[in-house]
Amino acid sequence: MKITLTVKEAAEFTKLGEQQIRVGLQRKILPFGIAIGKPSKTRKDFIVYRYHIPIKKVEDYMGIKYDDYLKNIV
Repeated sequence: MKITLTVKEAAEFTKLGEQQIRVGLQRKILPFGIAIGKPSKTRKDFIVYRYHIPIKKVEDYMGIKYDDYLKNIV
């Protein structure tokens, strides 16, 4: 059973762009998921982000189950 979404899946589900999801999580604007940043190993002035996006939180935000959303797309 899948419990998290990728940035791409969250973008498709919410009808937002992938970059909107990334920036929204980094700036704590979106109420689901978190962006975890750490300094790049190769570029010390660059932050590398990983995203944790629980399906349940996005479902609550959207008001629809992810599985139901998948059934309705062609």
